[in-house]
Amino acid sequence: MSRASKFGILAAGLMLAGCMQATTYEKTSEANFKPRDKEYLAKVSYQKTPVAEPFRRAIVEYHRKEAPGSIVVDSDNHYLYYVLDSGRAIRYGITVGEEAMAWSGVAKIGSMAEWPAWHPTKSEIERLGVPTFVAAGPDNPMGSRAMYLYSGGKDTLFRIHGTNQPEYIGASISSGCIRLTNEDAIDLYNRVKVGTVVVVLEPKQGDSPYNSKMALQGSGGAAY
Repeated sequence: MSRASKFGILAAGLMLAGCMQATTYEKTSEANFKPRDKEYLAKVSYQKTPVAEPFRRAIVEYHRKEAPGSIVVDSDNHYLYYVLDSGRAIRYGITVGEEAMAWSGVAKIGSMAEWPAWHPTKSEIERLGVPTFVAAGPDNPMGSRAMYLYSGGKDTLFRIHGTNQPEYIGASISSGCIRLTNEDAIDLYNRVKVGTVVVVLEPKQGDSPYNSKMALQGSGGAAY
């Protein structure tokens, strides 16, 4: 192989490496679980489907300009980022709303709850045929934690919360809310507070390192 050819291959490799994002996957630790968390998570009746690797909680490089301590939601690619300092973020895989039900904008966490009850909206009751109230518990659709998004001092009716359907992490099927696994919801909840800024990017404004559907296909998972 000529020297020029070797140089070309090296340059191409460096370019490819520059496009790739350093990823450190985080395993769930029960150290921050409360007694009720352990009790309820042991009682869930849903199947604990493993999250596809591209959507597992990870510490990644982060180049956007949002301040540390803020949340950024990239609905197109099914990621939620909790921004750290030094150009890093914790990235969580999420389920998001279908296009017609999606919400975007800048909000703040207005209130927070552990193992909340579910109060479906009128449209959800009519569309899904669900009851007007579902008590807190291991199989509640709101999951282990809920962070309620407010904008202009008013409840947007959109939430970041856990889920009893972990098999849909990486999909767009919810009624607009942002769902994480119950374990990830607990992890995020422990990092934020009332007043935390939440930026939900508009469609086509996300710039995650790879398209979520392609990532799922590459990992052998189903593309929703």
